[in-house]
Amino acid sequence: MKNKTLAATVILAICLWVVLGAASCWAEEAKSWTQWFDLGACSFSSTGISRYFLLEPGYRLTLQGMEDEDSIRLDITVLDQTRMIGKVETRVVEERETANGELVEISRNFYAICTQNSSVFYFGEETDIYKEGKIVDHSGSWRADSADAKAGLMIPGMVLLGARYYQEVAPGLAMDRAEIVSITDTLATPAGTFRNCLKTEETTPLEPKAKEYKYYAPGVGLIKDGELLLTKHGFINR
Repeated sequence: MKNKTLAATVILAICLWVVLGAASCWAEEAKSWTQWFDLGACSFSSTGISRYFLLEPGYRLTLQGMEDEDSIRLDITVLDQTRMIGKVETRVVEERETANGELVEISRNFYAICTQNSSVFYFGEETDIYKEGKIVDHSGSWRADSADAKAGLMIPGMVLLGARYYQEVAPGLAMDRAEIVSITDTLATPAGTFRNCLKTEETTPLEPKAKEYKYYAPGVGLIKDGELLLTKHGFINR
C-alpha cells in the first residue's frame, strides 16, 4: 500500500511539474516580442493614411518641450520623396531636431503602408548627427535590405492592448520595440486635447535601462514623444 501511495505521489509530482513547466514556458512565450512579419502578404504603398499615422507628402508635426535644461524642437515632415529599400518603394519622412535653436540631428526615415491591413512598416533610416553646424556622426542609421536587418512594424493596422513588437530589426544597430499599453488615453497638448489615443512604451535590448512613452492621436499621429508635446500639425503646402 505504501509503495502504491509513494508511486501515486511521484506521478502526481511529475504531472504537476510538467503542467507548471508548460505554463511557465507559455508565460515566457507570451512575454516575447514579435520580430517576424509576413511582408510577402502585403502590397505596399508609399502614401496613405493609417489610423495613427499619416504618410501623405506635405504633412508635418511639430513637437516641443524641455529635456534636462535644453529647449527641444522636433519637426517631422512627410517629404515628396521616395526611396527603394529592396523591392519596396518607401516614403521618406524627415525628422529635424534642434536644441536651444541649434541643429543637432536630421534623420530620413523610410516607411510604407501595407494596403491589406493599414499597418505601417519601418524600413530604416539615414541619420546625420550635428555639432556646431557640422555632421559628426551617422549613428543609428540602418536599412532593411542590408546584412541581417529587416523591416519592423511601426504602427499595427489593428491595435491590440498588450501587443509587443519590434519597430527596428537591425541587430547591433537599431532594435527599438514597442508595447501597446493603452488605446483610450486622453492627452492635453498645446495643439489641443486628444482622446482615444494610442500609448506605447518603447524599449530596446541595446539599452536595457532606457524607456520612453509615446502617444498617437487618431487622424493626427504622434502627439507626445517623451517630454515633447505637439504644438502644431497640418499640411505645409495647403
